[in-house]
Amino acid sequence: MEAPLSSTSAMAAAGSLHLVAMPYPGRGHVNSMMNFCKILSSRVPDIAITFVVTEEWLGFIGSEPKPANISFAAIPNVLPSELVRAQHYSEFVEAVFTKMGDPCEELLDRLRPVPTLILADTWLKWAVRAGNRRNIPVASFWPMAAWGFSVLCHFHLLEQHGHFPVDLSEKGDERVDYIPGLPPTRLADLLHSGSNNPVLQHFLDAFKIVREAKYLLLATVYEVDYPAVDVVKASLSIPVYTIGPAIPLSQPADDSCLYDADYLKWLDCQPSNSVLYISLGSFFSVSSSKMDEIAGCLRDSGVRFLWVAREEASRLRELCGDRGIVVPWCDQLRVLTHSSVGGFWTHCGWNSILEAVFMGVPMLTYPIAMDQGRNASLVVEDWKVGWRVGTGITELVRKFMDLEDDESREIRRQAKHLQEVFRQAIGKDGSTETNINSFIRDISYCNDSS
Repeated sequence: MEAPLSSTSAMAAAGSLHLVAMPYPGRGHVNSMMNFCKILSSRVPDIAITFVVTEEWLGFIGSEPKPANISFAAIPNVLPSELVRAQHYSEFVEAVFTKMGDPCEELLDRLRPVPTLILADTWLKWAVRAGNRRNIPVASFWPMAAWGFSVLCHFHLLEQHGHFPVDLSEKGDERVDYIPGLPPTRLADLLHSGSNNPVLQHFLDAFKIVREAKYLLLATVYEVDYPAVDVVKASLSIPVYTIGPAIPLSQPADDSCLYDADYLKWLDCQPSNSVLYISLGSFFSVSSSKMDEIAGCLRDSGVRFLWVAREEASRLRELCGDRGIVVPWCDQLRVLTHSSVGGFWTHCGWNSILEAVFMGVPMLTYPIAMDQGRNASLVVEDWKVGWRVGTGITELVRKFMDLEDDESREIRRQAKHLQEVFRQAIGKDGSTETNINSFIRDISYCNDSS
């Protein structure tokens, strides 16, 4: 059970930093912000962090281990359950933008000592102005690739070139070559939908308001995302920091319970680089018929695999054959770290991509929605560490996992090269450490001056 709000007061001594973290209530956003808060908590001894989540999310993560200087504060749910959220995405986003702000502002007014900094997801447009009204500086937190920020900042260019609104079924393959910081990219990879809708308008409004924040944090690595990062920096007059991958880069010291997991025991018995790990996300879903097709292709390919299929796991086990296992959940970073895993079939969520790059694992890309299309083109076209999943899945999977195939060997070589670039950037004296330290100095100076 989470401690009452007064525990935050006990942690935050007078003159110390009291940060209030407000993530957008989606898995990739919550996890990213929490991981960054853990980084801050380890580097700033006198910081106290109040992490604001909906009651639903407190149920998901409230019992997970966290540093003593991070406490949870819960606000009412915006919609009843995660299942409803996935099925009614537009209604969920509308509720986040119209119903989540008031309870968060009420919470800000109750917290003691008064918060000295708000860390707010960029989507939460009301958070910036809530902080400004209270004279609390706001750091806007963007948990996705910098390219998406550039696209939304320059969305008017899509309209000027007749690429929005648009029928993606007719023009989706056209290449867009005028977005600053992006190479020529398929229109369908930039846009989830080709039509105007209230959700898009909320997102565009959020990007106008981010200019009123005090800082902007990008959860990316400068060396692998620099064209778009440089454009974002040039577009804003506020400090912009690339704070690296907001993923758990080190495992907890006491993870003995994980070793009892059947999927880890199974991985231990497989040859090096022989297992294809498959996870297609936790929010937007793949149809049951498509899952059945994937299961048949895996069975026919003869490759070893570990598939995280959530509520479909029990049904799919019977369709996949005996060369792999299907589970409802796993510790993804632990799996990608395992020596038997030689490939990752991913929906191209940003956190999943960064975890794969961090571990040097090549990818099969299978974008489903939102920013995943352009993320896939980053992996395949820009970084050249993966292939797209299209038709002929059985042969593609077989070739991808064939360690003797020349093309398969090349993407593995590229994945290891990118991993080295990535690790140098997040290592000692790398760009990520430099940016995080700069951010900490800036917020500490701001707090001392106030």
